[in-house]
Amino acid sequence: MRIAIATGEYHLPGETFINRHIQHIFGGAAAVVCGRDHGDNPYGVPVFARRGGEGAMDMLQGLVMMPLNRMRYGTGRLPYGRAKRALRDFLEAQRVEAILAEFGTQALAVAPLAREMGLPCFTYFRGTDASKALGQKNIPEAYRRMMPHLAGVFSVSQFLLDNLAAHDVRHPNAHVIPSGVDVRRFTPGEKRPLSCLAVGRMVEKKAPLVTLQAFLGATRDQPGAHLDFVGDGPLLEPARALVDKAGATAQVSFHGAQPHDFVRRKLQDTEFFLQHSITAKNGNTEGLPTAIQEAMAAGCLTISTRHAGIPEAIDEGETGWLVDEHDAAGFEAAIARAMQAENRSDMALRARAVAETRFDNAALLKKLEDEIRAACGR
Repeated sequence: MRIAIATGEYHLPGETFINRHIQHIFGGAAAVVCGRDHGDNPYGVPVFARRGGEGAMDMLQGLVMMPLNRMRYGTGRLPYGRAKRALRDFLEAQRVEAILAEFGTQALAVAPLAREMGLPCFTYFRGTDASKALGQKNIPEAYRRMMPHLAGVFSVSQFLLDNLAAHDVRHPNAHVIPSGVDVRRFTPGEKRPLSCLAVGRMVEKKAPLVTLQAFLGATRDQPGAHLDFVGDGPLLEPARALVDKAGATAQVSFHGAQPHDFVRRKLQDTEFFLQHSITAKNGNTEGLPTAIQEAMAAGCLTISTRHAGIPEAIDEGETGWLVDEHDAAGFEAAIARAMQAENRSDMALRARAVAETRFDNAALLKKLEDEIRAACGR
């Protein structure tokens, strides 16, 4: 089956879940429709960039079409004029049979044209698009208008579907399919006792300062404990300053942004994975963090928060520990409790087993393909 993957930017190495779809869905038969093409095409797929230069006629047409599209669809982001014709020509030339828009906000741009062309259109909600985006006054209404014209909806967590439903955004053919992890590449290795790892952008939603403070508090009497932090962002320097002030530079290593293989190798010999995810002030949330699924596959015990889809992955007391968002004291206590647990080896085996059962991305990709085929058949 020939499918077009619609995404914001191509190619972004960090978007492993989207890249896997581009590379493997329906045997690697994808084309890509993106808002911005960075020129790197490691999968050798046909690529169409929606944003291009506008002629004078298109600019004049935009004075009419953008307000008209906002009135019809709740958004002015739809292609029109020459850009719309070029996208239609691309989809026809590639003999595309369906469109999968990665992120609901991308579906807004392509769903009307898909309907005009008689192409089944699907979207995949992953986090920001079903949390922060809902705070924009036009997005909930735009989603509500879009839903009847989609063949199906996917989400990485039930939490996101519930969040959409709270804004009266629903679809009768909706499915929870996590992004998943390659359980053949992410495997347990020999664990370093009391080793911890945190991975992610150093931003508000990840609460890295809470993670650091909790780790330092929980390991005051554990001189062998060590935390590796992978990621950069605006809170990196404040995090370094916090560690310097605490005199704990020997206990915490900051690695900055690193390739995916670096994270994989770190997970193999790490015992505990720390992620204190919170809802940002602008409403932004996780979906179901891929890093947690990878940590479980590598046999790490996760200490995290009851946030978004994380409780759908972590069985408390069985594969990890969860606390409420912003509960710094509780997070510190959970880390201390984890390091003193006597059944850590058994829990690590259960974490790996759960990853193999729930988060094998090969099985999840097949499930996605089956649901798309079924919807297209209907």
